[in-house]
Amino acid sequence: MTAIQFIERDGRAEFAIVPIEIWNRVAPLIEDLDDEALFDQAKAADDGFHVPAVVLDAELAGVHPIRAWREYRNLTQDALSEASGISKPYLSQIESGKRNGTFKKLAAIAKALSVPVDILAQQ
Repeated sequence: MTAIQFIERDGRAEFAIVPIEIWNRVAPLIEDLDDEALFDQAKAADDGFHVPAVVLDAELAGVHPIRAWREYRNLTQDALSEASGISKPYLSQIESGKRNGTFKKLAAIAKALSVPVDILAQQ
């Protein structure tokens, strides 16, 4: 059976009922189209910034995001404190979780690490 039935409303076709054999052949094609649309949306929304796996792994292991990025960028605490204009003890306290750091300080660190500030703040 390959006949397709149409259900009309107000004289216009509104629904199509297809035999299961046809549906089974069409369903994967529809799924592929959905996947392509999702990919296109993700690509259009991509701002070019990506978190490297090594940084993500470190954060998942409990390392503070600032330390994870600092180590990824091969910076010492001395180098990052100098680049961001923040004292080394203050930076150390932020990385160890003893202080949260003000937005201004986090913004300075983010600029020195070349990352968006929102990814440095711990939840």
